Amino acid sequence: MFGVRPIGMLVGAGFVVALLWSILWNVTSYVQEPPAPTAEHEFHLHPKSNVSWSFEGVGGKFDNQQLQRGYQVYKEVCSACHSLKQVAFRDLEEIGFSKPEVKAIASGWTVPSVDPTTGEPATRKGTPADKFPLVYPNEIAARAANNNAIPPDLSLMAKARHDGTHYIYSLITGFQPQPAELLKKFPDAKTPAGLHYNPYFANLNLAMAPPLAADQVTYADGTKATLSQEAQDIAAFLTWAAEPNLAKRHAVGWATMAYLLVMTVLAWFAYKGIWADKKPKKVVEAA
Repeated sequence: MFGVRPIGMLVGAGFVVALLWSILWNVTSYVQEPPAPTAEHEFHLHPKSNVSWSFEGVGGKFDNQQLQRGYQVYKEVCSACHSLKQVAFRDLEEIGFSKPEVKAIASGWTVPSVDPTTGEPATRKGTPADKFPLVYPNEIAARAANNNAIPPDLSLMAKARHDGTHYIYSLITGFQPQPAELLKKFPDAKTPAGLHYNPYFANLNLAMAPPLAADQVTYADGTKATLSQEAQDIAAFLTWAAEPNLAKRHAVGWATMAYLLVMTVLAWFAYKGIWADKKPKKVVEAA
C-alpha cells in the first residue's frame, strides 16, 4: 500500500510536468508561429511625459489655482457628457473655494429629488452636501446620446488608467489624422465613421471627438487658455478628484519617516547604554 505522502508527491510531480509541458508548448508555438502584428501594437503610444505636475514626487502638493481652472474646464466642457459622481460639491472647499462660493456653485446644478407631497421624482437646486449629478439617468440614455458609446464617469479616471494624469493629458491633446504609414501597412485599420483616431487610446479609435480647443474657456484668473493649458488643468483636477488626500498622505509619510528615524536613534542609544556591556553567558557543556 502506498502512503499518503508518496501519492501527494506523485500528484505534485504530475502538476509540475503538466505546467512545464504547457510552457514549452506555448513557447514553441510562439517561435514557430509568432502572432501577426497589429495596428494597435505598433501605433499605440505611451502617455507623454514632457509635462511636470506640482503634485508629483514625495513632497508634491496640488496647486489650488490650477485645480480651480480644471474645475472650470470640467463645468463648461466635460460635464456635458461625463459625470463626477464620487465628488461632493463641498469637497471643492479643499481646492480653495470658500463656503459661499461652494454654495453658489452647488445651487447652479440641478440634482434629482423626490416631491415631498406626491413622492414623484422631481429635481431641485444642489446643496454643498450633494454629489455631482449624473449626466444621463441610465446606460440606455447615455448610448442613445453618444452613438452607442457610454461616456465614462471621471471620478476615478486618473487612478483607473496607468499613469493616469499623463494619460488624460495625452488623450486630450493626442487627436490627429491617421498616419499614412498605418493605412499603408494595415489597410483594414481605417478609422470607422463616427470614431476619431487617437494613438494614446488602447485601440486607437474612440467615440469622443476632440473635447477641447484653444480658447474654449475664458479663465477667471486670466491664464491664457491654450489647448495644452486646458488639458493640464483638467488632468490635474481629475487627479485631485481621484485622490484628494494626496498631499495629506505625503505629509503623513514624512512624519512617519521622521518618527521612525527618531525611534531608531533612541533604540541605538538604549542599546549602547544598557546592553552593550552585557556579555552572553558561556554555556558549560556537560562532561
